[in-house]
Amino acid sequence: MVSSPLRGRRFRLDWAVLLPVLCFWGAAAPVRAANNCPWMTEATASSLLGGDATGVYVAAANGKAAACTFTQRTARGDRALQVTVQVFPDAQARLTQAEQTCGTDAAPLHAIGNEAIYCTGEKSRAGLSERAVGRVRDQLFTVAISTSIADDAVLTHDVLKARIYTASEQVAGNLF
Repeated sequence: MVSSPLRGRRFRLDWAVLLPVLCFWGAAAPVRAANNCPWMTEATASSLLGGDATGVYVAAANGKAAACTFTQRTARGDRALQVTVQVFPDAQARLTQAEQTCGTDAAPLHAIGNEAIYCTGEKSRAGLSERAVGRVRDQLFTVAISTSIADDAVLTHDVLKARIYTASEQVAGNLF
């Protein structure tokens, strides 16, 4: 049997060597404010908006919905994605009310939550926006994506419509 020269010895952790290494790793880590949005990450929102976005989460309080707002600022204008979620004992009735604000061309978004509706997009001098409302159990959610960039080549009407579906799918999946 071969005996190890280290057998029976205890190793002592040398903090004088380890502490500078740990400090270097901590200093090298990127520093960024935490986005605590429970339904979407900044990375996902950034991909939906077409560039780096910064998120802000506001928790539900005093009967108001919880909201996550992701914003991408460019020299030409802003792009934004907003998610709101609120719990209602009568979420089905609230969804019916919200559906009435969606315009005459509202359409169901299939396979999203218990049910979801795409609201007619809006085009104004301020840019384009798309919105969807939906329900997962007793939670009513709204997803809105907008751009203030005139003739935005990244977020065209058709692209916005596709991305509102993707964002709604993400939010509904996280609400289940």
